[in-house]
Amino acid sequence: MASSAPALHPDSSSTVLSLQGLTLKFDSLDQIKPYLEQLPEHVEEVRFGGNTLGIDACKGVGDALSTKTSLKTADFSDIFTGRLISEIPQSLRSLCDSLLHLPSLVSLDLSDNAFGGRSVEPMLELISSHVGLKVLKLNNNGMGPAGGTEIANALLANANKAKKEGRKPNLQTIICGRNRLENGSAPFFAAAFAALGSLVEVRMPQNGIRMEGIEAIAKGLRKNPDLEILDLQDNTATERGSRAIAGALSFWPKLHTLNLSDCLLRPRGGLSIMRSLSSGSNPKLATLKLQSNELDPVAVTELSVAIKLHLPLLVALELNGNYGESEEDECYVAVKEALEKWDHGDALDELDELEERDEEEEEEEEEEIESEDEEVEDKQEETVVEGKAETGGEDVRANEAQVVKDDKVHENEDEPKNKADNVETDDLADALGKVHIK
Repeated sequence: MASSAPALHPDSSSTVLSLQGLTLKFDSLDQIKPYLEQLPEHVEEVRFGGNTLGIDACKGVGDALSTKTSLKTADFSDIFTGRLISEIPQSLRSLCDSLLHLPSLVSLDLSDNAFGGRSVEPMLELISSHVGLKVLKLNNNGMGPAGGTEIANALLANANKAKKEGRKPNLQTIICGRNRLENGSAPFFAAAFAALGSLVEVRMPQNGIRMEGIEAIAKGLRKNPDLEILDLQDNTATERGSRAIAGALSFWPKLHTLNLSDCLLRPRGGLSIMRSLSSGSNPKLATLKLQSNELDPVAVTELSVAIKLHLPLLVALELNGNYGESEEDECYVAVKEALEKWDHGDALDELDELEERDEEEEEEEEEEIESEDEEVEDKQEETVVEGKAETGGEDVRANEAQVVKDDKVHENEDEPKNKADNVETDDLADALGKVHIK
């Protein structure tokens, strides 16, 4: 008597094969074959996450999927638990190569696989050449700066290939958090983002990216006018990165979710962002997360102005962990009143972890403000003169006046050493590169 087919996840259907979260271990083809035999003829989605697959099992999956031209979504998240790092490149190659020529594929998820930078290479051809991809999820892979740079360059190649074929880039969602990307890969992601111009959702939390990297990423993302979601939580923006974000907000009129919690915006950086919001740059903003950023009453009060004038859709606001004594502080009361104007009085999170700001911090910041303002003034003049020379007399400030004015200057910064060739940039981006605005 023939044995019955093994049970699939209940979400499986005539177009979906799901083994999601079944915690199965597949070392060989024979072990996974009974599941693959249940692959629908016109499958559109496969979910293997939450199981562990060895080399032979991955080859079996790859062979089974390679002819499924109807496949749209491939979820291979968390499939290498307990596997040796030496196994992963071959396993990844089998999976990624099988998807190369599937015309309907739009979404790939390889999150929660701790393969590190050493195992990035097998993914690169798929990412760089499959111009139909819309969603790429690479969260919590431990890629590091080197691996992140390779991924970013593959994204850039994807954009350039699409343009060469006479079409617009297709990528809309990039999720690449918890990967230790740091500053080393940030300029390359910035270049890729600028070249794509199609991004709707970008999530890069917990990557150890500092102010120079945040600045680069914010400027790269300016070229994406359809951006709706930006998550940079738990990186380090400080004032420099904050000003770059503030300068970019007006380029994202569709933005509805902004997460900058734990980014160390600080008072002046936070104020620059609030002032941008006060200009009405992002009327569709619905979720704003700003916890633990050392925001002071001035910045919070400016936020209340932005809400009252321009943020009627804001339904989720996180401000806990910033400066203040209690929720009864004048600035927080002003925020609540502004939210109540739009019948969103319950939008503000609980303010039970506010921090007191000591006098020494205030004095140090006042000294920094004086020195920074002088430095920015001097550098602004230098930048305009050089920019005019490089652009045939065109004043670079025409579209960048506020950003150049606000940007802080940091000397002796290294330029990215191996920028990809053939990057298509517009005149403004080229001009900015020439005047060394980083």
